[in-house]
Amino acid sequence: MYKLFFAAFTALLMVSGFIRVNAPETKEREYVYCHPDVLPDDMAVFASDPAFQALHLSPLKINYQAKGEMVKLKSADGQDASAYLLKAKKKSNKWLFVYQEWWGLNEHIKKEADKFYEDLGGVVNVIALDMYDGKVTSNPQEAGKLMQGVQEARLENIVKAAYAHAGSKAQVANVGWCFGGGWSLKSAILGGKNNVGSVMYYGMPVKDVEKLKTLNSDVLGLFATEQYISKEIIEEFAANMKTAGKGLEYKIFSGVHGFANPSNPKYDETQAKEAYGMALGYLKKKYGV
Repeated sequence: MYKLFFAAFTALLMVSGFIRVNAPETKEREYVYCHPDVLPDDMAVFASDPAFQALHLSPLKINYQAKGEMVKLKSADGQDASAYLLKAKKKSNKWLFVYQEWWGLNEHIKKEADKFYEDLGGVVNVIALDMYDGKVTSNPQEAGKLMQGVQEARLENIVKAAYAHAGSKAQVANVGWCFGGGWSLKSAILGGKNNVGSVMYYGMPVKDVEKLKTLNSDVLGLFATEQYISKEIIEEFAANMKTAGKGLEYKIFSGVHGFANPSNPKYDETQAKEAYGMALGYLKKKYGV
């Protein structure tokens, strides 16, 4: 009788949502869903959250004629990486690594890469890395699956392949948005002495102070007003950078997540222009152009 009562009571709890048995997430992810203020430095943790997905409206369609070319990069894991490359007009060791949003390396990111290339005077090699190995989507649910499905080791190998392609004397700065904002910082860490700067557009910061101590540069953070990469998360990042002895300049814009992307239906032209001006000024200073 007791067993029958216990089984019935357990089933009631399951139906009521107090017990979760059908979620594939790790205990860490379950904890994050219950405590959104406690987040690791990996946006994939909450990519399947419908509220997070709702922040990402499907990008507007564009018909864009890209100015660069797709190239293959040799990767240490034996699987070639792909990237969109614009070579400097004259041979140069200056490089800008561009990191995609969670949609993949789409035409919008190529357009942004072209814009940075032109505004930096064509004296910097600009390369946008394909972090999804050819996969691109405009569907938020699919984008979440892509971001959660890609392996960290593979992403690191793609970044390292780009550094190897740039060469041992390369001076590399990084820029990215959302998923790519986080990878702009991770790329800066992986780059060691070759790294000269990082621009993060509303990306999740690295929390490990020991990793931040290895940075060879300061960081520019261009954040949005949002729940996930919140003011508290950003202030914690600032404190961690201070502890690590590294410089951080940042601004929290009043725009929503993705406000600086022209493909976003909620694009804020005024604030995007200000943020881009800060990013471009930062990069010009790093490159001395």
